[in-house]
Amino acid sequence: MDVDYLVIGAGPAGLQLGYFLGKAGREYVILEAGATPGTFYRTYPRHRRMISINKPHTGWSDPELALRMDWNSLLSDDPELLFTRYTERYFPDAGDYVRYLIDFAKAHRLPVVHDCPVERIEREDDGFAVHASGGRVFRARRVVVATGFGRPYLPPIPGIETTEPYGEVSVDPDDFTDQRVLIIGKGNSAFETADNLVEKAAVIHLAGPESIKFAWRTHFIGHLRAVNNNFLDTYQLKTQNMVLDATIQDIEQRDGEYLVTMAYARRDKVVRLAYDRVITCTGFAMDGSIFGRTCRPQTAIHGRFPALTHEWESVNVPGLYFAGTLTQVRDFKKYTSAFIHGFRHGILALTRVLDQKYEGVPWPAAQLPAEAGAVTDAVLARLNRSSALWSQYTFLCDLIVPGPGGTVGYLEEVPVDYARARGDRSCFAVTLEYGAGHDAIDPFDVAVGRAWEADPGHEDRYMHPVIRHYRNGEQVAALHLAEDIYNDWTSEDEHRAPLRSFLDHFLVKATACRPAKAART
Repeated sequence: MDVDYLVIGAGPAGLQLGYFLGKAGREYVILEAGATPGTFYRTYPRHRRMISINKPHTGWSDPELALRMDWNSLLSDDPELLFTRYTERYFPDAGDYVRYLIDFAKAHRLPVVHDCPVERIEREDDGFAVHASGGRVFRARRVVVATGFGRPYLPPIPGIETTEPYGEVSVDPDDFTDQRVLIIGKGNSAFETADNLVEKAAVIHLAGPESIKFAWRTHFIGHLRAVNNNFLDTYQLKTQNMVLDATIQDIEQRDGEYLVTMAYARRDKVVRLAYDRVITCTGFAMDGSIFGRTCRPQTAIHGRFPALTHEWESVNVPGLYFAGTLTQVRDFKKYTSAFIHGFRHGILALTRVLDQKYEGVPWPAAQLPAEAGAVTDAVLARLNRSSALWSQYTFLCDLIVPGPGGTVGYLEEVPVDYARARGDRSCFAVTLEYGAGHDAIDPFDVAVGRAWEADPGHEDRYMHPVIRHYRNGEQVAALHLAEDIYNDWTSEDEHRAPLRSFLDHFLVKATACRPAKAART
């Protein structure tokens, strides 16, 4: 089979990409190892409660606005294919998500080949040969890996291979009755596991060298979520459970128990503690075993992720792309590329990148008069409605490019790094962002927050619009508009007038300096 694109994985990323490739008229196929889409969600999260919010009741009639509070739906033109129609649970069950993905693939007749695990990918002529089970070989000009995580990440600790991994350990609390349990890790999977055991285990310790980071403070939703932190009560209220700031140095099995050596982070002391069970919740990594010798991608962050360009292409294997949670290397633990409500918009941008690069299709662009009032109206209309700029804050921007004849091109939902790499002589990037240092203080400390707000040197901490002017990829000016409790950025004094003044100053100059040929969009 010869296709333009071969997509590996029929999870949310693979299905989302397939939808957009089909809509663009590209020849493609999706290979899925499991019997249905969404194989990952048949196992994870282990305790079946997802932490991607599902909010059917927003009070908004605008479906674009509603997507801001819907972290699970994929993008499509079918208003019936929203995950909010499957359940009203705020933290939904993973089984419901599998049903949704199956229905999404069926409704759009996506060409998914099931029960087709990929065994090896190799370069071949001007494309790739993808070898799958049963001796099947698929050939494609380009390959997009959307498999998500394929293996657990285990830090280099002697003896860690003897422990029970998060993906395999029993989820029945009765199996831990009166046992001493060590959980290695301090992320959501570790706390989810601990919370499941508090009624049965005698002692539960969580251990890791880094401080706990709370999502409510950092605004990174992969940090510890409130829905998983009940265990902290059992620690601070002294009910035999503890969170240890420590580096695990060695794990040894002896006489039916584990002896674990750890060095405390808060003081110079090494201890050796005994446990009945040790569970590793240390995260996941890409499974690189599918890449043959001729197309093995460079990796980053302890080998957990592929190293990617601003176009989501492997830095060393041309034509090998990635989609979904594996693309988080571009904004690791900062924004939302790791999560469905982030990467669904990133995948739309990826298809536009591919169209422009290989098909000669320019990025869609509306044409506006190069007049501050008209551009201000367009910018504020987008800021007050867009789900992409909201969900992929800081990472995606709307791009305004001065063109010929007193016009500007308005490009929606462009990755900021991609926008800067275009090298436009002059352009304006519109983003939603949290203020610099937003995670530096406890958001619930009233006195500290008041002092922050009173300091004119600080940007607004909460989400607010930012407009940056670039020349040849370098920032020359920026305007931060005021935050608003309702995220309504339409005030004449606080939003419209400052933006109009900023554009009136810089846009006129940019347009005047624009050469006669058309803007590249």
